Amino acid sequence: MSVLDAIGDTPLIRLTRVTAGLTAEVHLKAEFLNPGGSVKDRAALAMVRAAEEAGELRPGGVIVEGTSGNTGVGLAMIAAQRGYRALVVVPDKSSEEKIKTLRAYGAEVVITVGGVTREDPRHVSQVAARLAAETPGGWLAGQYDNPANPGAHAATTGPEIWAQTGGRITHFVAGIGTGGTISGAGAYLRETGAVTIVGADPESSVYGGGDGSPYYVESIGHYVHPDTVEDVWPQAYHPKAVDRVERVTDRESIEMTRRLAREEGILAGASTGTAVVAALRVARRLGPESVVVVLAPDSGRAYLSKYFDDDWLRRAGFPAPPAPGPLVGDGPVTVPLVLPAGSPVRELTAVAGPAAVALLVLPRRGADDLAPAPGDVVGLVAAADVTHADPGAPLRDFAQPLSPVGIGEPAAEALSRTSGTATRLAVLTDGRITGLITRTALETE
Repeated sequence: MSVLDAIGDTPLIRLTRVTAGLTAEVHLKAEFLNPGGSVKDRAALAMVRAAEEAGELRPGGVIVEGTSGNTGVGLAMIAAQRGYRALVVVPDKSSEEKIKTLRAYGAEVVITVGGVTREDPRHVSQVAARLAAETPGGWLAGQYDNPANPGAHAATTGPEIWAQTGGRITHFVAGIGTGGTISGAGAYLRETGAVTIVGADPESSVYGGGDGSPYYVESIGHYVHPDTVEDVWPQAYHPKAVDRVERVTDRESIEMTRRLAREEGILAGASTGTAVVAALRVARRLGPESVVVVLAPDSGRAYLSKYFDDDWLRRAGFPAPPAPGPLVGDGPVTVPLVLPAGSPVRELTAVAGPAAVALLVLPRRGADDLAPAPGDVVGLVAAADVTHADPGAPLRDFAQPLSPVGIGEPAAEALSRTSGTATRLAVLTDGRITGLITRTALETE
């Protein structure tokens, strides 16, 4: 028996406290108990085995993948056990814990910039494909389009859940990332019994109808850069396998993640929080004869520096235990204008007074009515700074860098970690820019 034999057969845990007042049963499929710490161990093993059988991955070969972290960890673990090298490309938004875990397994980690178009050569998928082609013996796992990904869950995850519930399951809830888990397990459960399949998705992710703008929950959803030429969905995701999608805010996801740890003793990642919020919504409409199973993709140990860190929460403007004041939100926060980054100077100077400040955003098609995400903001510009500029010049030529601070962050901490040259700071509430405050105002608090 090897470590790979420990993949799968994860337990179901009945939720008892966050489900207070519900009559339907809600069980959590604890995928964080896989040896690599996530549900991605299943897909990683299935993809490697398929590649070996097809002769695409040979002894001494190199496993290459672009990932937010979890699939890379699974592949790195398998590579170590089977004698392969692992070369993993991750975006710079991945948690430090994931990166350190990859290196602990002996993987070579390449960190690339996140938040760029799919066509950009720096995009995770582009970098991974290039490295796989350039590396002797390289094999690109390609989890987003590899049929072995959903196949793993049709063969293992779905049957396990059916057996563990004795066929009583009525609803299956899971997040949508590559889409492999919900597509594979969902297809099996739907074909085997009358099971409703529900996807859980970040509010701004396009899977559930969002605008594709950035969000804070890792390993779930589908971000789309505004300049993307074509929005290509993963082939591993089969939308027809999903009956409906529940959209969940970052705040709801993070709050539930922390509740699970403190009320259920379950330390899981924020994508689990997303899925549990969706599962409880489903369960509220059901009676005692219903059984809801929600999949928990990974462990909270990969996010101790993020969702479980009170300082991180405050910096991003999420609710956290009170900190000594005065706080950023205690000062005179003003609501900024929001203009497309390519707008001419006249669009600011003609409608605003000299004290006005505008956020310059990358425009989105079919945008939700959400406050701007920092990742979509090019910078900010004050009307007073462009008074004598060419009225037709693009405002982005005058943009000053964005310095975000959290609305519940102590003013002294916000000042200490931002550049003294930043005269105006962007105030975040639930991770999005809801106002501006001057540095002078914070210094006088």
